[in-house]
Amino acid sequence: MRTLFPPYACPSPDLPADQDTWVVQERPGPRRTEHQILGRVDLDWGGRSLADVLADVDLWREEGVEGLFLDRAPAGSGGVGPVALTVRLAARRGLHRIVLNPGVPTHPLYRELGVRICTFDGPWSAYQGWAGDGVVAGDGHLVHGVPQDMLTAARRLMGRRGAGFGLATDTSPYVTAKVSEGVAGSAGS
Repeated sequence: MRTLFPPYACPSPDLPADQDTWVVQERPGPRRTEHQILGRVDLDWGGRSLADVLADVDLWREEGVEGLFLDRAPAGSGGVGPVALTVRLAARRGLHRIVLNPGVPTHPLYRELGVRICTFDGPWSAYQGWAGDGVVAGDGHLVHGVPQDMLTAARRLMGRRGAGFGLATDTSPYVTAKVSEGVAGSAGS
């Protein structure tokens, strides 16, 4: 299973760089790692203008990233057109590795885009009882807030559910966001 580190989780400096480890970088700037970098583009559930999205795509292309992480992507049929256009224009700019992250199963039309899709992005408490309806073997699962003593069990569950890529981490995006905003707290790593 490929490993995808979302913006709130970083690989250990001891983890050797390989083609099966992708790291999502939140903003352009110095690379955090030698692993494959995916630049994060926030689609705001389909609420951002195409011009703003494409400006982000161009910015990441100039940074020399290996691909894009289209975060907070729409999952319904109404968002397929703009997402398809973004994927096509990114490919024309040389960015062929695309991960779409609606965090839930998508409308079947998204499967025709030929991109990887994260069909679960949420806390361990929700993942344990998640039925997985609408997912396909090979989809991505991002599971956060896993107690450290349950990380191995979480990874095994991801494998049994057919995750092709993803991450189980004890880190929480909510705590990390507060820390980055200057609020006291722990990143939960």
